[in-house]
Amino acid sequence: MNERRVGIVMNGVTGRMGLRQHLERSIVAIREQGGLPAADGTMIIPEPILVGRNELKLRRIAEQHGLTRWTTDLSEALAEPDVEIYFDSSLTQLREKGVRAAVEAGKAIYCEKPIAESLDAAIDLARLVRDAGLKNGIVQDKLSLPGLRKLKRLVDGGFFGRILSVRGDFGYWVFEGDWQEAQRPSWNYKLEEGGGIILDMFCHWRYVLDQTFGQVKSVYCQGATHIPTRVDEQGNEYAATADDSAYGIFELEGGIIAQMNSSWATRVFRDELVEFHVDGTEGSAVAGLRNCRAQHRSATPKPVWNPDLPATEKFRDQWATVPDNEVFDNGFKVQWEMFLRHVVDDAPFTWDFVEAAKGVQLAELGLQSWREGRKLEVPALDLGGHL
Repeated sequence: MNERRVGIVMNGVTGRMGLRQHLERSIVAIREQGGLPAADGTMIIPEPILVGRNELKLRRIAEQHGLTRWTTDLSEALAEPDVEIYFDSSLTQLREKGVRAAVEAGKAIYCEKPIAESLDAAIDLARLVRDAGLKNGIVQDKLSLPGLRKLKRLVDGGFFGRILSVRGDFGYWVFEGDWQEAQRPSWNYKLEEGGGIILDMFCHWRYVLDQTFGQVKSVYCQGATHIPTRVDEQGNEYAATADDSAYGIFELEGGIIAQMNSSWATRVFRDELVEFHVDGTEGSAVAGLRNCRAQHRSATPKPVWNPDLPATEKFRDQWATVPDNEVFDNGFKVQWEMFLRHVVDDAPFTWDFVEAAKGVQLAELGLQSWREGRKLEVPALDLGGHL
């Protein structure tokens, strides 16, 4: 069987997401399954070159996965003759520099979000890859989660009738780092290092809302730094200068109202770390990372408010489980396979840098809304020229 080996510079693989989701559960998994079939039957074999700042970590990761190519020099990696794709999951504040280097080297580019720290920078990168004629993509992994795919199936099938509202709840308690080690790196809580939950999660909520329910038309956001002091990886106390929680209200096309709570300072009392509750005239559904439950209009009970008596109904038991009906692969791997086919076969990949800029736009407007205490419209992006 013919093979097409595709060199991929993977910048940021020593980080949590870059290592676990993108390297181990995507690229290594594709290699272990024998590659990915292209349109003509050729097997696409990804050949990763690991890039990061810590030589010891890179060597250890490479040895663990039977890989031989790694370097702390990005320009050296981009100069390798077989490299076709640059992937970036490095720190947000470093991403723009890496993308510009990849554009200069003429590579296809696939990136984690946010694409940049500001909308101006995100738009500039979108223009840059457009003018260079380079294939480009942004990770929008939530769309490939089993729970959200089942929810989208309900939307596309008309289950909800007219959708009225979406209520999303995301988050968990991130330890402060003193008596228990924090689960997230300290830069997440430093504004000066690109941290903050609004910049992080509003990029996700933009594509989830846009592509599942309807385009976001306005935003009102209240942010907060609930935990003002944390302890870093070296055991040093530091001031948390970035927001750790955000409470957003979004108006979508069609009159849909979406509420999204995002917090790294909440303890979980729900079935999954993120849940979306959707109400419509004909039915409702609750979707998480993997599961989705629904209640049709015809099966909706008629509860009566009576605070003087204990509840006798088990409300959760009144919902039906939405079946899988298909095999769900890892969401990051699914999008990697799509991007590889985009590069090799010119297959469609709609999640480009324009979509990436939309996410940064919503985050920037959310921060502005918080500062000014008012609702803001979300205008159409103007990148200049036709994309």
